[in-house]
Parts: sequence; structure tokens; C-alpha cells
Amino acid sequence: MAERDSVPLSESHTEMTEMLLPNDTNNLGRALGGVVLHWMDICGAISAMRFANQQCVTASMDHVDFIAPIDLGEIAVIQSYVFNTGRTSIDVKVDVHSENPRTGKHQETTTSFLTFVAIDDTGKPVQVPDLACETEAEEDLREMAVEQRQDELESIIERME
Repeated sequence: MAERDSVPLSESHTEMTEMLLPNDTNNLGRALGGVVLHWMDICGAISAMRFANQQCVTASMDHVDFIAPIDLGEIAVIQSYVFNTGRTSIDVKVDVHSENPRTGKHQETTTSFLTFVAIDDTGKPVQVPDLACETEAEEDLREMAVEQRQDELESIIERME
């Protein structure tokens, strides 16, 4: 496979939708946290693989707070994009919001940052392209994700002290 020097942030944008059905709910009729994490992992992995043109595996998921529920029958919208890279790693921001199809109401439910590692056919890590921001809007999106992740990490450290 030909190596690419850089890839635009826009090539990593991914959006998934899932309707919350009974098998994915708790006894209150709300999304199970593990189901939401599963959706986030899949969406993030797709962004990473689109970016790297390689198989990617999950290395880590940052702290996750569930700030609002997703209720039975609502639509979960999961969006992700690459915001940073290392030599073999790819950092992805994943946002989830709920959408009530009857009222049109949208609500932010959770956000997290996931790190993936690109691997070859033997499972060994491989180098990934650099991230290119081709527009000011892409650069702003990248900077916002970097700052949000830093703020979240600092908040976690403060809680541990």
C-alpha cells in the first residue's frame, strides 16, 4: 500500500445513527452505557481506518461522562473525526447526541477521546500519515479537540489529588 504524507481531517469524518431498541436499554428504558461505548468505539475506529487506510485497533478511551440519557425509541447520532496523530497512533474525538424523532429535540449525551493504533496484516504497528487541516474551520475543530482533551485530562488529575 502506498504511503500518504498527509491526509485532510475531512477524510476522517464519520457519522453513524442507531435507533435505541429494547435490547439495548436498562430497566428504565434508557441506553445501556456499554452499548453507547460500543457505538463510540465503532465510529471512532471507522474514522481512524478512513484516515490511515489501514486496520486500526483501539488503544485507549479517555474518561467518559454520560451527561444525558438516550431514551427508548430515540435516535443516537454518533460523530467522530481525527484530531491528532503520533507515529503509529491516531486520536479521534467522538460525540454522541440523542434525537427524538417525534419532537425533533436534540440533546448532547456524551463525548470522549479515543486513541487507535494502525496495524499491518501481521498485527504490527505501522506509521500513519500526518493530519492536514485544509481550511480554517478544520484547524479550529482540531484545536478545539486538543484543548478539550487537555482540559479533561487536567480535570481528572485534579479529581485524583
